[in-house]
Amino acid sequence: MARKRDTQSLNPVTVHREFFGVPGAVTVMTVTVSVVYIWYFSCNPEAGCQLPLTGARWKHIFAASTNYRAYLFLDAIIYYALWWSWLAMLYFVIPCPVVQGVELRNGRRLQYPINGLSSFLVTLGTALLVYVANGPKPFLWIADHYFQLAVASVIFSTSQALFVYLYSFRKSPSQNDSNEPVMLALAGNSGNPLYDFFIGRELNPRIGSLDLKFFNELRPGIMGWVLLNVSFAIKQHARFGFVSNSMWLVIVPQIWYCIDTLLFERKVLTTMDIVTDGFGWMLSFGDLTWVPAMYSLQARYLSFNPVHHSTFLAVLIAAMALGSFLVFRLSNSEKNAFRRNPNDPSVKHLEYITTEAGTKLLVSGWWGMARHINYTGDWLYGLAQCLATGFNTPMTYFFAVYFLVLLIHRNYRDECKCREKYKKDWTRYCERVPYMFIPHII
Repeated sequence: MARKRDTQSLNPVTVHREFFGVPGAVTVMTVTVSVVYIWYFSCNPEAGCQLPLTGARWKHIFAASTNYRAYLFLDAIIYYALWWSWLAMLYFVIPCPVVQGVELRNGRRLQYPINGLSSFLVTLGTALLVYVANGPKPFLWIADHYFQLAVASVIFSTSQALFVYLYSFRKSPSQNDSNEPVMLALAGNSGNPLYDFFIGRELNPRIGSLDLKFFNELRPGIMGWVLLNVSFAIKQHARFGFVSNSMWLVIVPQIWYCIDTLLFERKVLTTMDIVTDGFGWMLSFGDLTWVPAMYSLQARYLSFNPVHHSTFLAVLIAAMALGSFLVFRLSNSEKNAFRRNPNDPSVKHLEYITTEAGTKLLVSGWWGMARHINYTGDWLYGLAQCLATGFNTPMTYFFAVYFLVLLIHRNYRDECKCREKYKKDWTRYCERVPYMFIPHII
């Protein structure tokens, strides 16, 4: 009875279901997988790159998608599994600092190895050796089998989500803690198998010291995005004999964004994905399929449809990317420095209000401009890469539209969480910082 009470207090039953519960979960899973399929069959060298607005195009997409032999490719599944396993091996073998995460509901702090950037550099060096030994052929294979690899990632991510869902029903997180229940996500203990599978039942599923959520968050998908971008640039050069300035305007900022993410790997330990969300289909598919498959869309489009910009326009797009990245990075760095040490010389001049919970909320500097100024920089940075593809098709702007919706939803979750946590102090804070994204506008 005592263990049952402990389990109930640690893992209360989920009352509020996000995405409108099961109907929303089914819709999200169906729509996101369908988007990956539709954007491939509608945007390729044979079909061009136009939205399927006619019955004939939809008929073509349906016919192509039912020919499973064209994309259910055993080699792609094997190579994808090897890719995931390679990065998992590096997770264990590369020496690195080990840091503690935030305190969990049970009072414990998990440990995380911070070697994502080292893993990336080792993988980059290995890729260079492969290129020297074999030339562009392996990378052309990746570009030519993009969709087969995407399908392999769907299979892998869904299988992983099913595994962690079933794994969450074990009696304890480890053999050494037999009296401690598995910690579930507050949003993933509804009792409905489909919803909990989608949203993530367990908060931090681990196999030994391999934290599956942390590992998947930044490694297979983020590094896979870089590998796809490089492969598409090599494909463009092989097809046309050059790499267009538009391709450079896309892949250089995107690769730098990935490197920057890995440089600040330990900061992900304080994000909602790690601290709050369970690890289920939503994060598994998002990390392994959605990020590399959809975020590489601009480079894939340019690999078969190069766009040449004037020097003036290229400089303008590059300046937009640089400026928006600085907003994103400087605002995040200011917040992180203040959290680490409010008396640091770089931030001690900043104004803040102190909540009843003891938390200090910045009301000057970057964070006095807007409550989510970093989201604004992040979105404009992605928009610049869409602009690099020109204006011949709206399909390459999908990232900007999707990312805007994602950030608005994330903003809503942040606001709800802070309003519940800080209560009247949050109202006071919003009076001091009334704008969410853009100063004096919204």
